[in-house]
Amino acid sequence: MLIKKQREEKQLEASVDLLISRVAHLKNALHNFIYKLENEFERLAWPSVLDNFALVSGQLNTINKLLRNEKTPSFRNQVIIPLELSPDRDDELAKLTEQRVPVFSHEIVPDHLRTKPDPEVEEMEKQLSAEAARLGPEAAQKQIQTLNKLCSNLLEKLNNPREDRDPESSAIRQSKPSFNPADTLALVGAVAFGKGLSKCRPPGPGAPGQGPMMGGGPTLQQVTIGGASGQPGIVVLFFSLLTGKMPSSIKTNIKSASGSMHPYNR
Repeated sequence: MLIKKQREEKQLEASVDLLISRVAHLKNALHNFIYKLENEFERLAWPSVLDNFALVSGQLNTINKLLRNEKTPSFRNQVIIPLELSPDRDDELAKLTEQRVPVFSHEIVPDHLRTKPDPEVEEMEKQLSAEAARLGPEAAQKQIQTLNKLCSNLLEKLNNPREDRDPESSAIRQSKPSFNPADTLALVGAVAFGKGLSKCRPPGPGAPGQGPMMGGGPTLQQVTIGGASGQPGIVVLFFSLLTGKMPSSIKTNIKSASGSMHPYNR
């Protein structure tokens, strides 16, 4: 009986040491990940974040496998009882806990030896468990399928280029005109024929406020198209506005007004 008890104690001690080692590896991984998030977030790439998550997840799975191992004694059957409580600082305890627990007092013990979660967390877990119990298997399967469908559509949109996702709207954007034909015709009519402009004229050549566009002045521009003279300039202007270039067969002759008739001639 004594030999069996000693064997169990050695097995428990070895399991505790191995568990402490695994938890230390997990703590270092979490510490490094938190340090990167706080100090290297500007140059931290998403694949590196996923690698850190995978490392932490793998170490947690290792700890779970260790706890479920047949050779590992059930820690639920082990009871920890504080033999001595003191409000004074304990240097050995601070060294073992990396300065996190400097004293082992009546205030510290209930938190560190707690075997159940906080009452608020426990109540929240009860509510979630009750909601999960009310949800039937068929409704849960439908919600899972809906979530999977949404995730698949989102991944498809992220992986495909924008033009491949919506070719119709891309073609509509390319074929949509960048100008208003009515505004273009109004502008051409105003420039070529003075359509829509004010018809009042100054009383004489020397009157103040005389503008450069006078109804009695000579023609400023005459255009010849295809050998026919006197063709209105609106045709050329309208063609150039719509196509962006001038016809090669157009010959333009400009006759400026005489110097004596120019309103700003000194």
